[in-house]
Parts: sequence; structure tokens; C-alpha cells
Amino acid sequence: MKIADYIDHTILKPNATLTQIKHLCGEAKEYNFYSVCVNPCWVPLCKRELHGTSVKICAVIGFPLGANQKWIKRQEAETAIIDGADELDMVMNIGLLMGCNNVAVYKDIKDVTQVAHTNNIPVKVIIETVFLTDTHKILACQIATDADADFVKTCTGFNGGQATVADIQLMKKSVDGHAQIKASGGIRDYATALAMIEAGADRIGTSSGVKIVQEEREALAKE
Repeated sequence: MKIADYIDHTILKPNATLTQIKHLCGEAKEYNFYSVCVNPCWVPLCKRELHGTSVKICAVIGFPLGANQKWIKRQEAETAIIDGADELDMVMNIGLLMGCNNVAVYKDIKDVTQVAHTNNIPVKVIIETVFLTDTHKILACQIATDADADFVKTCTGFNGGQATVADIQLMKKSVDGHAQIKASGGIRDYATALAMIEAGADRIGTSSGVKIVQEEREALAKE
């Protein structure tokens, strides 16, 4: 697989404009990224821009804090799917996890996976590793897989966190084959993206997808 096959080409900044989202979709088509990852309001636009291509649309849910009521996350998921989302990246309720309210964390995720899986839509659960001890990371992965998450994902990138090889390896071990891993946060070059994949990441979330693909091409040309 080429590196582009792993990449969710991402713009999630709050000041992203219509022109920038169109440009994101254009790059996704040109480089054949796996998906674009956007805030829910942009899903209809991406659906139009990417019509007839293989590029999927990923919408974020409960982003970036994960602190919405679970029924709001469920409604957000339902709306994103109606608008054309092919995948959902939801933020786990970090405060509930750190407060040991595991049942509430489970229900928060399960509400989204139920509506998503009814529509054959995979769900990635962002556990926001920057806030968590290794013990909490393991617990987060276990709760997410119990709630039928398809992926666990490292970070939103909004709270100073970034993906690390150690976290990918820990998460891969924790899900024990019951979910895939998405590395996201601070992945800005080919070497870092490749290190994440070699550590066990199945998907890469980055706003530097074009640069990463270009660096891959340069590396392959030297071989």
C-alpha cells in the first residue's frame, strides 16, 4: 500500500473556509487519499466535491472536547450520516473516563456506534492520549472496543497532544485485534507517518498529507 491509502486528509480548524474545504477535496482527489476528515457542517459540500471518486468523507463528532451530552453526539452522528459521511471520528468523554465513570463512557460511545453501524458506518473513538496515563489509555481502548468501536484514535490535536510510537504500540496491544488504530496529532512528515504504520497504525490523520506523499515519492525515487 502507498502512504496515501492510509491518510485521512484533514482540516478541522475553526476558521476553515469553503474555499479551503474545496481545496482539501481537490488534493484528496489528486493524491487519492483514503478520506477527507472535516467538521460536520462541511459534509454536504464534500459529498458534492467528491462525487464519483473513491475518497471517503469522515465527520468528527463531539469535537474537540467530547463533553456533549450523549444524545447530542447521537444526533450529530445521525445528521452527519444523512448528509453523506462515510465514517465518524468521535471524541470520548475524557472527564468521565478520568472520573472512573466507565459505564457512562461506554454508553456515550455505544449511542454513536449503534446509529453508525445501523448504517454500515465505521466509528473511530478519539481517546485524547495527552490527558491519560498508560492505565487510562488501556482502559479507554477496552471500553471503546466493548462499545463496538471500529478504531481507537490517539488525539484531536487541539490539546497539545500528538501521536507517539509508544502509544500506538500500547493501543494495538490493548484492543487485542478487536479494533484498528488511527494515529493522529503531530504527524507532519513521511518518516513519522511510516513509523506510526510500522508500530501498528492502520490509518493516519494529518493535515500534511500532500507533503507526506511527496516525501514518499522522493524516498522511493532514491531506492
